[in-house]
Amino acid sequence: MFSVFKKYIESKAVLSDDEWAFIESVSNVKKFRKHQLVLKEGDVWNFHAFICDGCVRRYSVDADNVEHTIQFSIENWWAGDRESLLNETPSKLNIEAIENTTVLLIHKDDFDKICEKIPTFSSIISSILQKSMNTTQKRIQADISYTAEEKYLHFLEFYPQLANRVPRHMLASYLGVTPETLSRIRKLAYKK
Repeated sequence: MFSVFKKYIESKAVLSDDEWAFIESVSNVKKFRKHQLVLKEGDVWNFHAFICDGCVRRYSVDADNVEHTIQFSIENWWAGDRESLLNETPSKLNIEAIENTTVLLIHKDDFDKICEKIPTFSSIISSILQKSMNTTQKRIQADISYTAEEKYLHFLEFYPQLANRVPRHMLASYLGVTPETLSRIRKLAYKK
C-alpha cells in the first residue's frame, strides 16, 4: 500500500530514490476493520495518517451521547486530529473506519524529519494544509448560512464519491440534521 501513497505524492512532485527510501523506512501501513476505532477520544494522536484504501470518519460525542461527524476521509485524503497532534493533548475526537480501511501512518517525529530533510515534501504538505483550511472555511460558511437542503446539495456537489459510501445516519450527523430530516431532504431533492 505504500505504492498508493507514493503515487499520490508523485502526482505533486518528484522525489529521489533515496528520499523515497527514507519515507518508506518511517512509514507504517495498518489495516482497520469496519467499525474499528483508529483513534479513541482521550488518547493522544501522534501520527499523520494517509488513507490508502477505505473510508473513515472523525466525530465527537456530546454529553447527551449524540454523535457529531466532523469529517469523512477516503482514498488519497489525510485524516487525524491536528489539535491533539500539535498540542500533544488528549483527543476530543474519535476516528472510526466505516469501511475496511488501510492507512499509512507516519509518527509525528518522523514526519517532521521528512519535512526537514526533504523540502519538496514539506512544500507539498504546506499546500495540502492550505487547501484543507480553505475547505474547512467553506464548511463553516455552509453550516452557518445554508438551509438543511442546501447543505445536502452542497455535500453532493463537492463529495459525490461519498454519497453512496457513507451510512445515512452518519451523513445526517455530518449535516447537523436527524436521519428523518435527511430522508425528507433527499426526497425533495430527487423530485426537483
